[in-house]
Amino acid sequence: MPTFVAPARFTDAAAALEQVKAIYQGGLAHLRESMLRFVAGEALPGRVRACYPFVRVHTHTVSRHTPPANAGLSYGFVAGPGRYETTLTRPDLFSRYYLDQFRLLLENHQVELEVGTSTQPIPIHFSFAENDHIEGTMSAERRALMRDVFDLPDLGVMDDGIANGTYEARDGEAQPLSLFTAARVDYSLHRLRHYSGTAPEWFQNFVLFTNYQFYIDEFVRLGHEAMADENSEYVAFIEPGNVVTRRRGLAAGSSATYGHLLDGSQGTAPPRLPQMPAYHLVREDCSGTTMVNIGVGPANAKTITDHVAVLRPHAWMMLGHCAGLRNTQQLGDYVLAHAYVREDHVLDEELPLWVPIPALSEIQLALEKAVADVTRYEGPDLKKIMRTGTVASTDNRNWELLPGNQPQRRFSQSRAVALDMESATIAANGFRFRVPYGTLLCVSDKPLHGEIKLPGMANHFYRERVEQHLRIGMRAIEILREEGSTRLHSRKLRSFAEVAFQ
Repeated sequence: MPTFVAPARFTDAAAALEQVKAIYQGGLAHLRESMLRFVAGEALPGRVRACYPFVRVHTHTVSRHTPPANAGLSYGFVAGPGRYETTLTRPDLFSRYYLDQFRLLLENHQVELEVGTSTQPIPIHFSFAENDHIEGTMSAERRALMRDVFDLPDLGVMDDGIANGTYEARDGEAQPLSLFTAARVDYSLHRLRHYSGTAPEWFQNFVLFTNYQFYIDEFVRLGHEAMADENSEYVAFIEPGNVVTRRRGLAAGSSATYGHLLDGSQGTAPPRLPQMPAYHLVREDCSGTTMVNIGVGPANAKTITDHVAVLRPHAWMMLGHCAGLRNTQQLGDYVLAHAYVREDHVLDEELPLWVPIPALSEIQLALEKAVADVTRYEGPDLKKIMRTGTVASTDNRNWELLPGNQPQRRFSQSRAVALDMESATIAANGFRFRVPYGTLLCVSDKPLHGEIKLPGMANHFYRERVEQHLRIGMRAIEILREEGSTRLHSRKLRSFAEVAFQ
């Protein structure tokens, strides 16, 4: 049994993080060593358990000391007097993030951080390393006995009540510091591997989602082009199977952030692509670009954003195709969403329809400027190729076939200018998880006006527009990065009594 580590107090963020690492690594080592013995057939003496580390703060006043450097930040402080805590996981992956959150709490409240061993067990499945599949060597009977020896994932401690605003601490319980518990984060990290085909370590702080493979093909081309440039701002390009292409001339061990990953195995391309393959243009400071092909439909859009959210990205944006609903639109025109009609229904339980999904000015301005920069259109001319308006998202791909023209009437009443199946879901989940979001779509057909996708027309459209559309998305990320990520995390996404962690 690993040694229980009693809470210790820290006034230094780096020292607190080192204690988190020590507790977590000690617990993982105990679980892995015990699992190897169990797989080998050894009878273990009693239950094997290790628990996540936690961080806690006590505050006694509603006031806080806010240094000038923190002025204007919408996170990094608790809502009022009380006890606040959260469990933590993967300090190797989240070290920058944790260090920043710890530093802000210390600066804003002038209190000590408590770090110790929590009472929340680490499920044995979440202790396996990236390529560990040792449980697969056991018989079905031996696997069934795991429940008697180890803690398995407990869905009761993984719900999204904190993010949804429905969580209420019981008497004597601490208030939450973070939107996600450690077990919820671990659950999503494992799902990300499964759905994206890449390790969570490669995900960058800016994420593009698309609903067409054509965009991925162009992103892959740009990724390899960047790797051939010794002066590129990117250090690596990652494809499914954790296939790594390093920047030309990048010496082994020269990456402080990714050295241990870039210097090891270069991965293996999978025999078939995962459900939602991810590709990563990696920057040393993790502010590069991740692109995910979510396919068609709101279910996929919800699934992937549920899990990407635990990585706390600075922003995610949707780039994809849509149906133009106005006769004045042309194929290839852009639509910048400033409102959403949510007929996708996948988030109805978590986020009621009466909750508005606002446009975020920082994202809107970056996308509009990116369109102007890439297309060279300005002022009134820009309006000839881009329309700002409401985007409707539906869960019925064949909405045109419904009798009575009811969908068309609703889309008209909502003033919608475009229709797709994913954008409202991605925006709504961004709102729900406090991740800045935006949508720039490209009109690929006009079903209400008899312009449907025909093979020749579609091929010409894809060749002409995809490359430009992707470059607009990449340019928007450059603009947001240059302006600084702290401007993105505004109070528009935060509730009355918000958690302290970004």
